[in-house]
Amino acid sequence: MSKNKTGFKKIEKKISRTRKPDDMSVEEWQIALRRQFGREQKFILKKDLQRPDDLDFLVTNPESKNTYRVALRSTVPGKNYCSCPDFSSNTLLTCKHIEFSLAKLERSRKLSLLKNARVQAYSSVFVQYGNEQKLAFEPASNASPQLLKLSAQFFDEEGFFRHETFNKFQKFQQALQILSDKVHVYDDALRLIQNKNEQQLFKNRIDDFFPQGISSATFDDLLAVPLYPYQREGALFAARNGRVLIADEMGLGKTIQAIAAAEILAQVMRIQRVLIVCPTSLKHQWQSEIEKFSKRSALVVNGLLKKRQETYATSSFFKIINYDVVYKDIALINSWQPDLVILDEAQRIKNWKTRAAKSVKLLQSRFAIVLTGTPLENRLEELHSIVSFIDRQRLGPLFRFLHNHQVNNEFGKVTGYHNLDQIGESLKPILLRRHKSEVLQQLPERTDKTFFIPMTEEQWLHHDENYEGVCKIVNKWRKMGFLSDQDQKRLMMFLQNMRMSCNSTYLLDSKTDHGRKIPEIITLLKEILEEPNIKVVIFSQWLRSHELILKHLEKSKMGYVFFHGGVESSKRRDLIHKFKQDENCRLFLSTDAGGVGLNLQNASVVINVDQPWNPAVLEQRIGRVHRMGQKEKVRVYNFVAEKTIEESMLGVLKFKKGLFSGVLDGGEREIHFEGSRLKKFMETIEAITQEQEQIQHSENSSQAENTETLSSQVIPLPQSFSETQNASVPIAPTLAQPINWEDLISSGMDLVQKFMTQVAQPKTQNPESMTQANSPREWLKMDTESGQIKLNIPLPKPETLNKLGQVFALVKELMG
Repeated sequence: MSKNKTGFKKIEKKISRTRKPDDMSVEEWQIALRRQFGREQKFILKKDLQRPDDLDFLVTNPESKNTYRVALRSTVPGKNYCSCPDFSSNTLLTCKHIEFSLAKLERSRKLSLLKNARVQAYSSVFVQYGNEQKLAFEPASNASPQLLKLSAQFFDEEGFFRHETFNKFQKFQQALQILSDKVHVYDDALRLIQNKNEQQLFKNRIDDFFPQGISSATFDDLLAVPLYPYQREGALFAARNGRVLIADEMGLGKTIQAIAAAEILAQVMRIQRVLIVCPTSLKHQWQSEIEKFSKRSALVVNGLLKKRQETYATSSFFKIINYDVVYKDIALINSWQPDLVILDEAQRIKNWKTRAAKSVKLLQSRFAIVLTGTPLENRLEELHSIVSFIDRQRLGPLFRFLHNHQVNNEFGKVTGYHNLDQIGESLKPILLRRHKSEVLQQLPERTDKTFFIPMTEEQWLHHDENYEGVCKIVNKWRKMGFLSDQDQKRLMMFLQNMRMSCNSTYLLDSKTDHGRKIPEIITLLKEILEEPNIKVVIFSQWLRSHELILKHLEKSKMGYVFFHGGVESSKRRDLIHKFKQDENCRLFLSTDAGGVGLNLQNASVVINVDQPWNPAVLEQRIGRVHRMGQKEKVRVYNFVAEKTIEESMLGVLKFKKGLFSGVLDGGEREIHFEGSRLKKFMETIEAITQEQEQIQHSENSSQAENTETLSSQVIPLPQSFSETQNASVPIAPTLAQPINWEDLISSGMDLVQKFMTQVAQPKTQNPESMTQANSPREWLKMDTESGQIKLNIPLPKPETLNKLGQVFALVKELMG
């Protein structure tokens, strides 16, 4: 490749978007991609009539209708400008809109205007977007000697602002008033100057309010309850720095720190509007916590569009919404103009490709506080996505971030991570993370005990049947080194069914209940509840496990509440209140919908009916009870089906913990694993199958001995099959629960899967066999002439159809 006058290599052939050419640096590769893409576009280029004498343009994408302002000052990267988000964050000093505009000038033979001399009639002050945003000055070709002398006092030989503080820029502007030169200060330069000045201003003001730091008397009356020293530190850190990530370990009170920081900003910076974005299950808890700790008003935003509009129009200090609403209400929210945005459980935006993440990042506010105990769970991209909401420049563009910290093999697959300590160092100005061991020496002791429960023969039949399916796919993987999407989905289904069989056959066939876990749990509960005032939280991923427990509870007349994803948002607060206030309500049954954000310190026992793949989910469960405010010793009981996939899972999660520690906790600098994530996952499944092959199935198996654990470098199941998704059938309608949309969708997918299984049978089968009872086949009819299979579904009663119509009408209105 030859080089052009810009110093960058000309594009002579198509550049791959996924693999960097060997003769290019990562920066040259990304610039080339933008040049290539920009020159291919059919954007609309118009002159910016507000600046007719400069080469300033408006570039419009006819498909997205987005329009960005492009200022061309040179063919050399660094002096041009575009108002698009990519230009401000990619640090490449160019973007597709600039490259499109340069190509347009080149084709019209006007590029010489930029190559030969400065043609702008105005001198200009602008921002250069490199690894660091710099204020720059570019004189016009006919700039007066007085202007050049003045600019030399404030800008160095390379044209960059000399002073560390931008408050001195005002003197430069005042001196310009007496000169005849026309100097244009671009909008982005004014914003940079204003932001830098304001940051220093409110840091000084907060220091004046808290002259002794966390020991200042101002904290005494800040909230209705006293704050622990580390909580004062967190609140002051958030308020002083403006946009931060508080990643304290679960149970240290991130909520109260955020409320305290909001109160500081209200008193010092006079903010009036705070938006809290959290999971649906936590909206009313946030409202309750605010009412408990603060005198500020708080409203939950819910209902249909008209009601939400009315809520935004009220004068409440706090407004609380869930993540799914942001997409629908982004225009309303930004019109309301929140001063502070608080994101709770911010791992919800860890995948930057999701609609929720993209919508949240459109929120506009001066201050932001992001709360999560798990900012990094699986991949470095997750951390980058969360941090970009706080500060888009902090970790740099994603392509460079991954290039600097990922280790890839010759095929471009990720094989490890390195330089993890550098990430932690980069995050210090915006990240605060503390552990319980550091700040909560007074927290009561926690003990963990695991019961290994043998399975029944009926359970083993389900377990082994699905295990055989796993083995077939593993053998296919061994032969081909590749799995289709369908094979991967089938593999996940088999593994999920194996795990469900560990609790009871009821989770799979709904007609039988063979299993020893639930009776053992009920026996343990009876022993625990003989102690007065003890309250227990019971977690299971699957609703059907809880249904079995509820049957036993109804016989024993134990008081309980049941918290899951199908409970209406407005009723969740009442369930939590009942568990906390009602002395006779001693049990809190919950799916993993209750494993996030809830404060249940009034309980002191946690029972895990099953083990999640993700260690963070397990700690989230326990962290609901073992947290700040807990006064009793906490007991954790884990139930594991002996010599099954559950027992094999116990050692598969160390790699993930190592990655988290290396980045945030000053742990290992480098972590390596061989092969792609799919390959490593398949190696994990192979290890599980090899272990299972050595097990002799027996109903009377003795308690598991010390079994060989899996490699510390394995990768857990993909997030799409995480424990937060309910893969079981819904709870029996006799419980009179409200509509559970997650379970409804899951059941629908299950039904479709059953149909696919039936349809996949060879067409040579006996048509009469397709009408067997107790199977979806009874709805399948084969046309004897064409051989085609048709679906005939009997419709429900008219009154049932009427109710369904009302439900779908409501859904349509909500989505509209």
